[in-house]
Amino acid sequence: MAKAEKKSAAEGSKKSKYPWTDEDLAFFQDLILEKRREALEEIECLRSQVVSDNKADLDEDSEYAYHMADSASVATDREYIYRMIDRQERLIGYLDRALERIQNRTYGICRVTGMPINRERLEVIPHTELSVEGKLIEKQRESSPRAEDDADLIGL
Repeated sequence: MAKAEKKSAAEGSKKSKYPWTDEDLAFFQDLILEKRREALEEIECLRSQVVSDNKADLDEDSEYAYHMADSASVATDREYIYRMIDRQERLIGYLDRALERIQNRTYGICRVTGMPINRERLEVIPHTELSVEGKLIEKQRESSPRAEDDADLIGL
């Protein structure tokens, strides 16, 4: 009888049970929605900065209107702002996909290992799809040469 209990316990541990309760998912959903709200506010702030910079550039009485170095500086600053807007928009996309995973009950499962992602990692990076182990495996795959690359190196 002890063997049967051990066998059933071993089979039960092989079957992966979803690790997050409804309360956990509600916590992560709230966290993700808050980060999404913050990202949208940041985008709005950055866009208003671009608009105000554009208005200042149109001002003919500006003391910097004819200085090339200042124009280059303004262009560099504007490019930086656009990059920040793009970064926030990409973050929102990641957060939206995390919300979809919560709805599908696949949230918090590493897409590489299939194992649960550590709660502390999810609290810091709630949109992540990778556990630390999965991230290491993915980086290792990216850095290791592929067979086709080896064939090219030896002239095949």
